[in-house]
Amino acid sequence: MNKDKIVIEFKNVTKRYKLYKNDKQRFLGIFSKKVAYKEKLATNNVSFSICQGEAVAIFGKNGAGKSTILKMITGVAYPTSGEINVKGRVSALLELTSGFDPEMTGRNNIYLKGQLCGLRDDEIAEIEQDIVDFAEIDEYIDQPVRSYSSGMKARLGFAVNVNLRPEILIVDEALSVGDKDFREKCLAKVKEIIEKDNVTLLFVTHSTGTARRFCDRGIVMKKGKMVFDGNIDEAIKLYEGK
Repeated sequence: MNKDKIVIEFKNVTKRYKLYKNDKQRFLGIFSKKVAYKEKLATNNVSFSICQGEAVAIFGKNGAGKSTILKMITGVAYPTSGEINVKGRVSALLELTSGFDPEMTGRNNIYLKGQLCGLRDDEIAEIEQDIVDFAEIDEYIDQPVRSYSSGMKARLGFAVNVNLRPEILIVDEALSVGDKDFREKCLAKVKEIIEKDNVTLLFVTHSTGTARRFCDRGIVMKKGKMVFDGNIDEAIKLYEGK
């Protein structure tokens, strides 16, 4: 492995969460260590490296630690111990509609999300029409997002995130958006940017067929621990218990 090309690196990463009985206890816990809580070990001493251009699937049942890994890569959460290094612009297809201002139009939200990702207005202008065309919401692009259906919001969210010229693309079951034709369009777009732009893909899914379509490497998580890292077919066999 060429370490100069490593774009995501986890070194002995452990994440513990404090689970309180209710919101009041959680608030009091900020000021006092005497407030009772249970401890949840979300990830336990996890280490892996992903190189530029790799497409890696992460499998695991609910509670295995997959979402916690994604949150730490995107900076939403931080490890309790260990080290995480991420190099490159990250676009995360997690909560597709997060970051939208409902009072702003879809077009204005394109600029808002682009700015949040560090793009200049002139860079956003270059891809604005691509996003509008991909979303397929027609004249609604100039209407307030609060007037959108949930499907329209998801379409726009996907179109924005996948066109923001990411260097690292993180997908968490977001490819189920829209009708069958639009889902196929989303799948084709992800495949295109991986192959054309050498984008690094981290794909968290329960759909082993879709994972095999994109990835040649799989990581399997179980109760916060990484139990396998290797060939995608072997990872799927282990995950499915075959």
